[in-house]
Amino acid sequence: MLRVSLPWLSNRQMTTMKMAGGLGASPVDMPVAVPSLGNCGRFGFDGRGGCWSDCGKGKRNYMTVNTTQNAAVKKMRLGISPLASSALAEPRNSSRANFYKEVLKAARDKFTREISFQSKDKDISLAKVLLYVAAEDEAFLAFNREIDACTLHNERRDSSSPCDAQVWDGVEAMPMAGKNINEWLVELDTIAKEVEAELVSRDIGCHLAEVLEAVNQVLFESRGFKRSPVLVDSKCFYLHSVLGSGCASAILLSVIYIEVCRRLNLTIVGSRVGEEFLIWPPTGNPEELFKVTSGHSLFGVVNGKCVDDPRSKASDITSNSLLGLDIATNRDIIGIALANLIRLYWKRASRTNYGLMLTSPLRSVHKSEEKFNKDSGSKMPLLRPQELRLAIMASERLIILQPHNWALRRDYGMMLYYNREYEAAVQELSICMAFAPEEEAEVLEPFVEKLHLMRLETSWKSLGQKGRLTVP
Repeated sequence: MLRVSLPWLSNRQMTTMKMAGGLGASPVDMPVAVPSLGNCGRFGFDGRGGCWSDCGKGKRNYMTVNTTQNAAVKKMRLGISPLASSALAEPRNSSRANFYKEVLKAARDKFTREISFQSKDKDISLAKVLLYVAAEDEAFLAFNREIDACTLHNERRDSSSPCDAQVWDGVEAMPMAGKNINEWLVELDTIAKEVEAELVSRDIGCHLAEVLEAVNQVLFESRGFKRSPVLVDSKCFYLHSVLGSGCASAILLSVIYIEVCRRLNLTIVGSRVGEEFLIWPPTGNPEELFKVTSGHSLFGVVNGKCVDDPRSKASDITSNSLLGLDIATNRDIIGIALANLIRLYWKRASRTNYGLMLTSPLRSVHKSEEKFNKDSGSKMPLLRPQELRLAIMASERLIILQPHNWALRRDYGMMLYYNREYEAAVQELSICMAFAPEEEAEVLEPFVEKLHLMRLETSWKSLGQKGRLTVP
């Protein structure tokens, strides 16, 4: 039988679950697929400072990857990539700009420590990690606004200086939508207490079905959380914005549901199913989740209409197939949220280049060198720099989370290429070639060679030389 222990009902005897009809939750799905943490091909991470072993038959063995990868991960942990370091040039007399630079570094460092592979996955706080993600991006945007304000002040020579306004003591104290990180964590505690109050007002025990109905009542009725049908607003992708507005992406709704239930001592797990991300309470008797009472199953109460939609793969889930699903770890869930940010900001950055894909240059490089030259240098598609930088930052965090994933490194290297960070792009794509399957490495190799020549040409021009660099 399903049981649940609530901290405020610890003295009551736990009773067996009785199925009751519930309020339907909003459907949750996963808009973008993220490779699993276990999907590392024939490579294995040995846990000793980033050393990879067992290249496998037919693999390329790049002996210098170990040192290079450690340096790259250390650089990403600091939160500022090579081009960002120059972009974050410190303006004169700007204490707030200084503060936001420090927040960028501190938020990335705390993110890295929180998801460190020395930490047990069950001990990772989804809410805290995602709030550190939001703090870093907020600090980046605030820094850019501060630079603009200081530049305008210097141009107009105003008597008042906006650059010397209030600063806060560290990343935890920086306000985001009116509250700091600790206050947003308290907001989740408050929601859990509202669920407790809802149960007390009903004068019921701690039956699992009734607890989940109360969670649904508070989240989707009292609080008004809902899934945004069109995910174009970045506020739907950050936890603090969702807690403030109630409008969320599917994965963040699941995160809030999981975090609230965790505060009630109720474990909720989840898994990707097609385009959906389903959540449910684990039980040794999964048939109980699918018993229909008052027109609803407990599985449907938690996941909403998606389990009743014949167009969704979630509608095919039964008690038997549920046992075959891979339970998403906390790191997997964080990875999904970061992948959503990458997709959002890449689409925004490339909006004026309809249909442009990260891997488009890899296809053209094989056609002819003339075609490659048309896509490179000054004729490269112009992307929105701020959105591209935010996509790069999300990609850096995802690589820290999944350092073995060659596809993520390829995409990260291609974003660096579009951002004209040729040296860093060569480094990342070279690391990617060491981990990628043989056929993928063969696609990357000629592009990396030409990208290396572009880097040399850029360096040549920066020294004041005229003409193109020719290679015999």
